[in-house]
Amino acid sequence: MPRHVAIIMDGNGRWALQKGHLRSLGHAHGVDAVRAVTEAAAEVGVEYLTLYAFSTENWRRPQEEINALMELLVHTIKSETDTLMKNGIKLEAIGNLEQLPESCNNQLMETVHATRNNNRMTLILALSYSGRWDIIEATRKIAREVKSGNLNPEDIDEDVLNNALNTARYPNPELLIRTSGEQRISNFLLWEIAYAEMHFTPVLWPDFTKDDFYTALLDYQNRERRFGLTGAQIPSIS
Repeated sequence: MPRHVAIIMDGNGRWALQKGHLRSLGHAHGVDAVRAVTEAAAEVGVEYLTLYAFSTENWRRPQEEINALMELLVHTIKSETDTLMKNGIKLEAIGNLEQLPESCNNQLMETVHATRNNNRMTLILALSYSGRWDIIEATRKIAREVKSGNLNPEDIDEDVLNNALNTARYPNPELLIRTSGEQRISNFLLWEIAYAEMHFTPVLWPDFTKDDFYTALLDYQNRERRFGLTGAQIPSIS
């Protein structure tokens, strides 16, 4: 079982348009899939689940859609707090959270605080996030350490960069799932998914079910993870 699963929840808008609805309705129905997958992940023992909820690029979408997404986010986080508490799920967030509307950020922080002692699973929302943004922010942080004399450039290695990222406190995802049939990573966890297995499914996110999640897990469990080694070397390091 992977400790950490990351999901690019794609296809909400297309799902709505196919049914003759506004894109915002697709996002609303996508909440059901979030609930189902979060429950499924906790039930099977996944320790960390990261959901790509809103990218830095999404700020370029029509303002009406952005407003609807932010309102939905506030409502969903507030309404799901009791469920998170009942299931022992801790909520955390990564990204440029200062860009979020005040009401959204306040509700997010309230639920993060309320669930801070839960330890069954950690649900991580990537909000106003992108992999390139995070790497740039980490580079700035490291540069300030070098400038202040606290770090030698020769000492910069993978651990230094990893510890400067928003995701420093989490293990890297072993499995990345993307819905809707698109086969790209869309600026998500660029550093962290270097060795993640990828599962692409044509299912649009609002239609993604627990069974679809289990299918992705079974696909992962049938992969041979070599980390640059040969298949013959794997038994010797397991």
